[in-house]
Amino acid sequence: MGDVRQDGNQIVIDNASIIRRWGTSKGLGEIAAGGPTKTTVLDQAGTIRVHELGVVLRLDCNAEKWAGRNG
Repeated sequence: MGDVRQDGNQIVIDNASIIRRWGTSKGLGEIAAGGPTKTTVLDQAGTIRVHELGVVLRLDCNAEKWAGRNG
């Protein structure tokens, strides 16, 4: 999770965190909509870049629920 932008054919995720432990009972969509749970574990990952053809899925997160949380 992080701040996603397009740069040419690259998808760039700034302020990225890798979700090591979802901490959910209803899957990834639960924390995308409701923010991290008490048991969600994030690891800081800096900036991530991936070619746009490598993207299989993008899940929008509720920015208000994730504010200030990045590993």
